[in-house]
Amino acid sequence: MAAQDELNQLERVFLRLGHAETDEQLQDIISKFLPPVLLKLSSVQEGVRKKVMELLVHLNKRIKSRRKIQLPVETLLVQYQDPAAASFVTNFTIIYIKMGYPRLEVGKQCELAPTLLTAMEGKPQPQQDSLMHLLIPTLYHMKYPADTTKIASPFNLTERPKTVQLLLEFMLDVLLMPYGFVLNESPTRPAPSSSQGSTGDGTMASAGQGLPQPPPGMSVYAAKRVIGEAQWSAEQLEQCKLGIVKFIEAKQVPEVETVVHLVVASSDTRHSVATAADLELKNLFMTKIVYLGDVPLKTKGGTMKQELKHEPVSTRVKLKILPHLLRSRLAAECFPANIQVVYDGLFGANTNNKLLSLTLQFVHHICMVCPDTNKPLGLMLLNGLTKLINEYKEDPKLLCVAYSAVGKLSSRMPQLFTKDIALVQQFFESMCKEEADVRLAIQEALSMMVGAFANLQGALLNLMEALVAAYIGKPEVQVRQVAMKFASTVFAPDHVPSRYLLLLAAGDPREEVCGEAQRVLRNFPIKTSEKEGPKPMPSFPDMVAYVQEKAAQRIKTPAKYIVGTSTIPFNPSAFGEIVLYLRMCLAHSAGATPMSTRLADMQDDAPAIGHYVQTLLSSEPQPSGSKGSEANPVHVYMDLLQQLLSAVGGIPVMYCLLEVVSVCPEKLAPRFVDKIDWIKSLMNTNKEDMRELAAQLYAVVVSTMTGNELQTAVHNLVKITKDNHSPETQHGAILALGFMVGRYMSKKKAVTSGETTQNKGQQMNITSQEDDELVAMATKTIGSFLDSSSALLTVAACTALGEIGRNGALLIPADGEGFTKLLAVDNLLARIPSGKESTKMKERSIQTLGYLPVGDGDFPHQKKLLQGLMDSVEAKQVELQFTVGEAITSAAIGTSSGAARDPWTCTEDQYSPPFNVKNNDVVPWVLSSILSKYIPSQNPHVRQAACIWLLSLVKKLSQHKEITSHLKEIQIAFISVLSDPDELSQDVASKGLGLVYEMGGEGDQQELVSTLVETLMTGKRVKHAVLEDTEVFQGEGLGKTPDGHGLSTYKELCSLASDLNQPDLVYKFMNLANHHAMWNSRKGAAFGFHMIAAKAGEQLAPFLPQLVPRLYRYQFDPNLSIRQAMTSIWDALVTDKTLVDKYLKEILQDVISNLTSPTWRVRESSCLALNDLIRGRQADELIDHLAEMWETLFRVLDDIKESVRKAADLTLKTLSKVCTRMCESTGSAAQRTVAVLLPTLLEKGIVSNVSEVRSLSIQTLVKISKTAGARLKPHASRLIPALLEALSTLEPQVLNYLSLRATEQEKLRFSFNMVRKKNELVPRLCELLKSGVGLGTKGGCASVIVSLTVQCPQDLTPYSEMTYEGVCLLSHQTAKDSSVEKLLLKLNSWYLEKEEPVYKSSCALTVHAISHYSPDVLKGHAGVALPLAFLGMHQEPGPDEEKGESHDASLWAEVWQENVPGSFGGIRLYMTELIAITQKALQSQSWKMKAQGAAAMATVAKEQTGSLVAPHLGLVLTALIQGLSGRTWAGKEELLKAIGSVVSKCSAELKKPCVGQPTINEVLDIVLKECRKESLVYKMAALRCAGDVLHSSQEDRFSTLAEILFPLIRKSCPVSGGASPRSLEDDDDVDAKEKALQTEALLCAFETLGKAWPNNPQTQAQFQVEVCSLMCEKLKLSTWKVQLAVLQSMKAYFQGLVLLDKGSQNVNELSQILTETCAALTYPLENKSYSSVRTEALSVVDLIVKRTGGECFFLKIFCLKVLQFSLVFEQWDCVSVKSREQLQRSLSTLQSDNRPDLRDKAQELRRHIQSQP
Repeated sequence: MAAQDELNQLERVFLRLGHAETDEQLQDIISKFLPPVLLKLSSVQEGVRKKVMELLVHLNKRIKSRRKIQLPVETLLVQYQDPAAASFVTNFTIIYIKMGYPRLEVGKQCELAPTLLTAMEGKPQPQQDSLMHLLIPTLYHMKYPADTTKIASPFNLTERPKTVQLLLEFMLDVLLMPYGFVLNESPTRPAPSSSQGSTGDGTMASAGQGLPQPPPGMSVYAAKRVIGEAQWSAEQLEQCKLGIVKFIEAKQVPEVETVVHLVVASSDTRHSVATAADLELKNLFMTKIVYLGDVPLKTKGGTMKQELKHEPVSTRVKLKILPHLLRSRLAAECFPANIQVVYDGLFGANTNNKLLSLTLQFVHHICMVCPDTNKPLGLMLLNGLTKLINEYKEDPKLLCVAYSAVGKLSSRMPQLFTKDIALVQQFFESMCKEEADVRLAIQEALSMMVGAFANLQGALLNLMEALVAAYIGKPEVQVRQVAMKFASTVFAPDHVPSRYLLLLAAGDPREEVCGEAQRVLRNFPIKTSEKEGPKPMPSFPDMVAYVQEKAAQRIKTPAKYIVGTSTIPFNPSAFGEIVLYLRMCLAHSAGATPMSTRLADMQDDAPAIGHYVQTLLSSEPQPSGSKGSEANPVHVYMDLLQQLLSAVGGIPVMYCLLEVVSVCPEKLAPRFVDKIDWIKSLMNTNKEDMRELAAQLYAVVVSTMTGNELQTAVHNLVKITKDNHSPETQHGAILALGFMVGRYMSKKKAVTSGETTQNKGQQMNITSQEDDELVAMATKTIGSFLDSSSALLTVAACTALGEIGRNGALLIPADGEGFTKLLAVDNLLARIPSGKESTKMKERSIQTLGYLPVGDGDFPHQKKLLQGLMDSVEAKQVELQFTVGEAITSAAIGTSSGAARDPWTCTEDQYSPPFNVKNNDVVPWVLSSILSKYIPSQNPHVRQAACIWLLSLVKKLSQHKEITSHLKEIQIAFISVLSDPDELSQDVASKGLGLVYEMGGEGDQQELVSTLVETLMTGKRVKHAVLEDTEVFQGEGLGKTPDGHGLSTYKELCSLASDLNQPDLVYKFMNLANHHAMWNSRKGAAFGFHMIAAKAGEQLAPFLPQLVPRLYRYQFDPNLSIRQAMTSIWDALVTDKTLVDKYLKEILQDVISNLTSPTWRVRESSCLALNDLIRGRQADELIDHLAEMWETLFRVLDDIKESVRKAADLTLKTLSKVCTRMCESTGSAAQRTVAVLLPTLLEKGIVSNVSEVRSLSIQTLVKISKTAGARLKPHASRLIPALLEALSTLEPQVLNYLSLRATEQEKLRFSFNMVRKKNELVPRLCELLKSGVGLGTKGGCASVIVSLTVQCPQDLTPYSEMTYEGVCLLSHQTAKDSSVEKLLLKLNSWYLEKEEPVYKSSCALTVHAISHYSPDVLKGHAGVALPLAFLGMHQEPGPDEEKGESHDASLWAEVWQENVPGSFGGIRLYMTELIAITQKALQSQSWKMKAQGAAAMATVAKEQTGSLVAPHLGLVLTALIQGLSGRTWAGKEELLKAIGSVVSKCSAELKKPCVGQPTINEVLDIVLKECRKESLVYKMAALRCAGDVLHSSQEDRFSTLAEILFPLIRKSCPVSGGASPRSLEDDDDVDAKEKALQTEALLCAFETLGKAWPNNPQTQAQFQVEVCSLMCEKLKLSTWKVQLAVLQSMKAYFQGLVLLDKGSQNVNELSQILTETCAALTYPLENKSYSSVRTEALSVVDLIVKRTGGECFFLKIFCLKVLQFSLVFEQWDCVSVKSREQLQRSLSTLQSDNRPDLRDKAQELRRHIQSQP
């Protein structure tokens, strides 16, 4: 029975459906019965179900064709979600949901969209897909709330993670879907190759199963579900994608989940989608980017259904993905996915250059980020890069990046490369072949790879050696450079073959190669002990043997080098480097430490080398080959030196040879006996130093020869010295004599001391008498050159005498006639103070004087000599005084001096004088003289010199009893010099004090310390008596303050030592305060103070904790000398840079406490030290001291001394930057910093009386406001008002800066989400708005209020009435319509009535703000606002303004353009209102406003011209005419222009009679009246207007106009520049302007004349001759511009001239007109300067021809603007013979025109005229 009822019910539904006649009836029935009918499908009765199906089939047929019929979707959705519903019912329900949902209105679809998502829960996958297919198109139309915290989001997805996942997957598929894709196509895309090679099988399988090819990035299944039952069109798909991007923008799902979607969308082919996604991506703050899956993993590919397999995405998407991966650290570390990205980008099927480039950047990113322990990653990267390098040849830039990536990888994972020498070889080979850019990249890569091979061993090392050797000689400079780098880095410093290769590189012709190689080779090693393993340099024998072997090989190959007649194995520069390096190896093997390549420094190592050479020579190797004894390394070394010296020369080479022979003369000199002539040839070279060294070698060799060689040699040399033709030869001979005699004397002295064998003694005795005579002769010969005119020979003689005197007594008389010892002393002493002598001469003279008492114990003039040296002080010869000091020391101690030794074989420390030598020590006398006479001298130069001598004595004679017994006196002497203003004097004295202290015993030391401390701290000074010749102020002494006192540095050092309770440390400080450049010179370095300083540094180490804070501050002391001294101490003590971090707390306390010290110098140095200390510090290190620093520095910024204020300002700026950076960081430190900083700045800084403090505080606050973001929330209610109040108190430029920054509060939404804070903030703002002083504060308040109203309008509604004047609030929805209306009317009246610019600007800004923030409010009141905007658009800028973006007119224009449908439409729409407001403006009392109204009215007329009809035409014209009444004012011309424009374009309309519309005659009357006004500019505008009106209306008012125009034309008479040079001489600008205006008036007059020329024959008859005469007159003597205007006017004249019509009878007048015109036209015809004039004249002639109707040649020829005269058949007789001749002459002129077309036509025309009767 129940079943029957159901069937009956269904029948009734059927019946009702059948009776439904309209769609509305059918819709009602469906809405009511469809859901219950569908429920019947769950009936158990088969019949009922069948009936339902039948009914549904009928229904489907009815509704499918009628798209407008709505289905009850909402009810169906509820029914669909019923968990109790049978699946059969839900399956049919969703069919009707799918059918009905798209038919709903968009708003209803949006409303039901969340229900669709809810309905998806727990449903089968296909149904979920269908629902999502319905949902996605709706997303485009969805509206999302701006603030989700107040209004709930429409999609509540947080509790449905599964639904979110499904939705995101579907969305990604939609975004990946290409436009216009069709699924049933056969596969056309090739399968992408995979780096793993596992894709091939899958692709084949899918093809085998006949599956279609899905789009890139999608699976077949994904493509099918996106296509769905009804595929979207391309436009619909675009909307869907935009909807998805909007959905993501609205933050409906977590941001991190949607990054992939946005990246894919940003690669879309449609601009709208890509742009929207890009914008959102930029706004998205990506803290973490996960791997984006552009190449799917294939590990589980075997078990996945083919249909679900995703294709890799397209190249376009990959190009968008990679830039994001480049910014992600996680992506670079994500192994193995990162490798898949790399291999797909490098070797994928669809890769391109851009993708390759990005992939290589990703490789660089991986190399920088990935852990260096991931070996598989490194290996795969290396394999990929090498494969790319080997196979890719297209773009050199990409290859460069690839090579660079290999280099980076090698520095990251060197272990991968260590055994891969083949790769290095490949790179070297590529570098030889590739182009320049790529070569540089390979060079960079190889340079980075070097480190990977630093520890090679065994066979690999040999391979590398061979590789470097092969490439170090290549022609490409980069190859050689890298090979050199490998040679220097890969091999140990004592590796012989690599050193040899470096030596070859050091001789390279290119600076970059040889310079680097030399730097490596000359990196002088630090002496290492044997325990430290291998030596840092090769052993001498090994290196020599290797070089000899290579030299022997090269001499037989083309690598040899030919110089003149010599052949050498290496090029000269390389050979030079080789021998110098061998010398370094020799010194190193000898146990010396080669420290420099200066010859004087190298000689210090000679004795040590001597012992080593002796050892080498005594251990002769067993003969191992044909060479035998030649294999000895010393002999080989000498042979190499000789070889290079013979071929090329070179002073260092000569020195090396001299050194090796001199250190062991007995064994080595005999080898040169047979080469004595060669040595003599070297003594004749053109280099002075070379000759000196050769002379020494000659002396060494000769001195070892036996028999009469000495006598022969002396005689020879004496003979050579007499040869005046060659000074070089004489020079060499003199030096050789000196060195030879010196060596002889030395030997003789040794014999007499019993140091040699008995046999030698006998031999000496035999020849002694003769030899002495010989020596005496040689000495006199040398002495004779002391007075030589050649400075070269004088220096040689002086050097030679010194050498003889050093080794023995001069065998010449003490005094008397001839060359005596006294004469020599006087001669040399006289040279020292002489201004004519060179420094070298003076140096040698001083040295020689010092040597004389050394070799001669009985030297008679010892004290005279010393006295002379001490009296020879000259100003500014400091270095010379060090030489004098040495000489005094040597001369004072006499024969005991170390100078008597042989410097080649004995060091000064090893030397002890022979026991039987007479003692001539005069040290007591010298010391006494210096202390009593020279140290107390009034002359500061003498004091300085004496101090240097005293230092030399103390240093050299530290063991001398005379010195040790007078330490206290010496200390007093040094202390007295310590107060000298000269820096060097102080420095020398301080060094002396240190030495004195070290020499004393314990008791002495205590006494010395107390004396020094007392002197320094009490300021007791040695008084220098002031005599007549005393120099009171010397150098920079004048004007020094007591603080700049000479002793200040040492006082500070003393106070530093006293504070440590260790007064004796003052000596250590003095030793460390070594800052004078003199100590780096040869003379200064000889004192060895660097060793003393190092020792002092060690002794001070325990006091570091107390010293570091003070020394740190002292480094910034304003006193230069103190700063330099303290910096030297700091550099010596603080070798570990982490000490500052270690003692940071102590340094900070010291510096901050001294910021307020009573001494300005301390305050300034504390500021500067703090400035340096806080740079780059982290928040944790400074946060505890921040408040104290700010407050103290604020006080110092107001210091009485300017330099202190500047230092404080600098420090505060640095502190501001540091604090801003600290506020930027994340974490609690930033929050703490803000909390500490803001109270200080707001309470102490911004309210300070000091303007600088206020300014800096506000700038810092603004910076913090920008960077601190949400961390300012708790402080917003205090911060914003404080900033706003400050706006008006600052300087104008700062105000501008801050007003910009204050608007950035818009971006800081920190306080806008907190109602509690707003409740504090808004009243304060309202109060400030009313009571704030200054425009800045009010403007800033308005700006903040605008921001607040945008962010939270609802919360501000209660305050909108409070701030009625706050226009920005009223411009938003918070204000009522009536308030806005009142405001706009108020603005209207202000704008029209107030003349002050501030009112006009306020109006513009206000209306612009309303338009910008609330365009809907403005549109509601457009009738009031837009006419005002239109008028405002025409506002001219003031005299001080430029018309730019900020000008008011621009703001008004923006408002107008934003709110009207185009300018034309806008004017038409608001015509009545516009006319009303412009009339008001025209009636204004302000001239400016009148002009503005006129300009606005002109725009209305111009824009609407041609479309103006009644009644608007009458309105506009009446308004314009009314505006003309009254006096003339600036800008009134605009009205005339507008009238001319309107009448000329609407003349037809004006001729029709219409009520309220002026006629043309009325308009003309008014305009002609205006033409009579006095103002010339206005008169011109009126004339032009009249001309336009007359021309368009064809009215005849010529007689009236003639009265105005004729006088104007006759009055103006500008002449051409060529006619009179007077214009060039005008020196009055006013005259020039007046002339320009008159010319303009003339042009206007002719223009009007042409336009106003009537067609009336009577009027023409009256004026035709006069007008023609006027025109012709002006055509003759006018500028080209006037000529052009006249010709144009003439054209109009002849165009309307009735006289030219056929049948005209007045021949006389015509003849007169044509004759006059013809004569006048010759002027423009012959105007060669301006072709436009000639052209216009032609057109006049052409016109006359046409008017007469003649078929003359004129018509055919003068198309191209040749100026001619019209010749007419009918009227030709009217032209006189004279006129014809004139015309012919003009045409003959044209025949030489520079335009060929004009030339030809002129010639043809001339012939034609000649042919006329």
